[in-house]
Amino acid sequence: MTRAGFVALAGRPNVGKSTLVNAIVSDRPQTTRRAIRGVLTEAERQLVMVDLPGVQRPRDGLTARMARRVSEELAGSDAALLILNGEQGVGPGDRFIARTLVESRLPVTIALNKVDRCNRAQTLAALEQAAGLDLEGEVFPLSARTGAGVGELVAHLGGLLPEGPFLFDSEQRSDQPRELLLAELIREAAIRRTFDELPHALEVVVEEVERPREDLVRIRALIWIESESQKRIVIGAHGRMIKAIGSAARRELQRELDCHVHLDLSVRVRRDWRGDEGLLDRLGFA
Repeated sequence: MTRAGFVALAGRPNVGKSTLVNAIVSDRPQTTRRAIRGVLTEAERQLVMVDLPGVQRPRDGLTARMARRVSEELAGSDAALLILNGEQGVGPGDRFIARTLVESRLPVTIALNKVDRCNRAQTLAALEQAAGLDLEGEVFPLSARTGAGVGELVAHLGGLLPEGPFLFDSEQRSDQPRELLLAELIREAAIRRTFDELPHALEVVVEEVERPREDLVRIRALIWIESESQKRIVIGAHGRMIKAIGSAARRELQRELDCHVHLDLSVRVRRDWRGDEGLLDRLGFA
């Protein structure tokens, strides 16, 4: 009998959710705003990884929609995985997320990530803090970067899923439109370089994708930000930041599409776009 189901991933920014999903599913970064699913299919189990939007108190239209999506995704999941940063230990944000997961009444497993960067004392202290959360599931120390401990975690999560047929075709890796996946690759590259200044103020929309020949794809994308000062951050001195974002995004896009990519990036200011309900609808935030 096969097992299949949804596993909701939760964790603070920079705990390594995207890297862990990549280690489990593919080498493609995942979003933390829309609950993009990555699908892992093995002989007897299929895990559908739901990368939850940020679990946080609503502050504007965007975060309110993200909070609603978190509730919806948890209600439709079979298990949850809380990811912690072993280097940083457990903080108030982790405890807030843990309380949200307790309220969901799902079986919750804890992944203590980045232990490859910790010494033995740090790892033991972080494990003790993780065990102190009000969660009854097992704790798995691991490194998403190296893959150490990931196999054991996947086997455990597979055992939590209900018996039943597979939910997706065995070759399918995600249920999201191509343009959305490409936009998230670009956004991931931008966020990695501007997170301290623009943790939630940046969005990417792919406006056009064309394939003039088999080995080349042209992508035109727009980066939305909320102020001229943020635009200067994204562009950088002498255009160095936007060039770095474009180069990093192009590498990921080429890996995803398996061909050369010409990426045309532009930056546009739209004040308070996170509170613009019409724009959020057009950007696809449920």
